[in-house]
Amino acid sequence: MNDRATCDVVRDHALQELFRVRALDANVGARPLRGARRNSCTWDFRIFGSVESEIALSYDELQALPQTEITTDIHCVTRWSRFDASFRGVHWRELAKLVTPMPEAHFVVAHAEQGFTSNVPLEALEDEQALIAWEADGEPLTPDHGWPLRLVVPSRYFWKSAKWLRGLEIRPNDRPGFWERYGYHNDADYWKEQRYGF
Repeated sequence: MNDRATCDVVRDHALQELFRVRALDANVGARPLRGARRNSCTWDFRIFGSVESEIALSYDELQALPQTEITTDIHCVTRWSRFDASFRGVHWRELAKLVTPMPEAHFVVAHAEQGFTSNVPLEALEDEQALIAWEADGEPLTPDHGWPLRLVVPSRYFWKSAKWLRGLEIRPNDRPGFWERYGYHNDADYWKEQRYGF
């Protein structure tokens, strides 16, 4: 598919879903405002911070990288789980080849639409089951589930898997994300039931 055809598909998908996307929702965190992706053809995904080469990739460039499909269980802090969820996207190892993290890089802050952030240790992103995903259960992500791109970090509660992903900031030190600043546990290990930090 050429760039023009891809832009048409992205635009058509955005228009079909435009009214399903809501503004801030206290139950799930930041959501893009209605119309936030009207200019979808200029969308990009950045990796910056403690890396040798910062990059900005278009949707086509991102999808041209080697793809990975995973099937994993996901766990929400509100006590529901979904088993055998499948996602397709690109694994961090492919992106790391492009940016070369510096030796002091140990943490990641995921930046999403409307200023939403989530933080994880870099090792959580390096896990074989982690992914930067554009597809779930064999279909493109819907806006409610993070279209066009979301982080998938199944080793943590799912609020760490930022929707509407726009970039990854690679850092030498940790910085709490949106929900962590409001009392959610910084580590969010579901095996330890780390829901809240107080």
